[in-house]
Amino acid sequence: KKKKKKNVFASQFYAPWCGHCKKLEPVWNEVGIEMKNMGSPVKVGKMDATSFSSIASEFGVRGYPTIKLLKGDLAYNYRGPRTKDDIIEFANRVAGPLIRPLPSQHLFEHVKKRHRVLFVYVGGESPLKEKYIEVASELIVYTYFFSASEDVLPEYVTLPELPAVVVFKDGASFVSDEYEDGDLSSWINRERFQGYLNVDGFTLYELGDTGKLVAIAVIDDKNSSVEHTRLKSIIQEVARDYRDHFHRDFQFGHMDGNDYINSLLMDDLTIPTIVVLNTSNQQYFLPDRHIENTEDMVQFINNILDGTAEAQGGDGFLQRIKRIIYDAKSTVMSVFKSSPLLGCFLFGLPLGVISIMCYGICTADTDGGVDEHEAAKKENGDRELTDEGSEEEQEEERNGKYTELSDGELTQKDIMEKKKD
Repeated sequence: KKKKKKNVFASQFYAPWCGHCKKLEPVWNEVGIEMKNMGSPVKVGKMDATSFSSIASEFGVRGYPTIKLLKGDLAYNYRGPRTKDDIIEFANRVAGPLIRPLPSQHLFEHVKKRHRVLFVYVGGESPLKEKYIEVASELIVYTYFFSASEDVLPEYVTLPELPAVVVFKDGASFVSDEYEDGDLSSWINRERFQGYLNVDGFTLYELGDTGKLVAIAVIDDKNSSVEHTRLKSIIQEVARDYRDHFHRDFQFGHMDGNDYINSLLMDDLTIPTIVVLNTSNQQYFLPDRHIENTEDMVQFINNILDGTAEAQGGDGFLQRIKRIIYDAKSTVMSVFKSSPLLGCFLFGLPLGVISIMCYGICTADTDGGVDEHEAAKKENGDRELTDEGSEEEQEEERNGKYTELSDGELTQKDIMEKKKD
């Protein structure tokens, strides 16, 4: 009997008010049209996560837009660039088989030309293959996984033993070594990138999962001056010539422009420059002297590894406060820069209302204080008038005291006379 095919859906979870969702909408429509035209088994759709919040919560949707590929009981998150080609490539990769066989050398060469990074399991059934399949089910969202026999591989590939897992990239091949590289999942996760990359925001976000430090030449790609090209060449040379020394701990590349890196570091870096990022704790390192050649860069990296280079930034309490202030300032500045009238309305109107309210409260307190003072003064005056009384009342009071005293004296005089008698 034929196995029943699993339903595969590419779904975008969106919110009607989300600006990023509106920006993705035309791209997502193109994805749906092209996937349908190519006869893909993947059904493309979208869901309003605000109307179906329980379903969105079930799939772990925490931000918008979120792209997921639903394959049977599994849900795979897409975290790459939001372009038509990248999304389609992701959908076709995840919708297909976990392990793709390469039965011939011709097919191997064809696949190798199409993929910059290629993982291949070589050998028969084994515990290593079971582990390879397990890792593929987790990391298929990032890269392809293949299997082949030893005679399919090029002659220059030498394997110390079988079975083995090999990665082909940067014009060379590298074999996984459990004793030196750790478990297979960690090794594949670290090796799924080329040794040198053109780094952007999405790539930097993904590099955070590798646990590596990222050494970047921040340059202007349109600037062909000697300084820009020199720093880029230095990073490329270190990535290529010192792979055995640094590939477990460092990822190398360059970034076009300093806008993104400035917002990340909350600092203004003058380009061209070199910066090393620790994406796990948001620390970064800047060279304490000008990088003139490859030897200077190697020394800078060694200083980071042995702890003598000074780390800046981080994720401490003060840095978090700084981030909140920086983000708020950036948001206000971006709003005023893009639309001054809108900025005045959004920020000027609330401030005006708050100012009027504060003025009203202060005025009310002042008037109330004067009224209370006058009332207290009046009350004290009434009390003084009441306690003092009129002149007639005072005269009567004095007479009363005199009368009482006289009566007392008379009584005492009568007693004394009686004693004499």
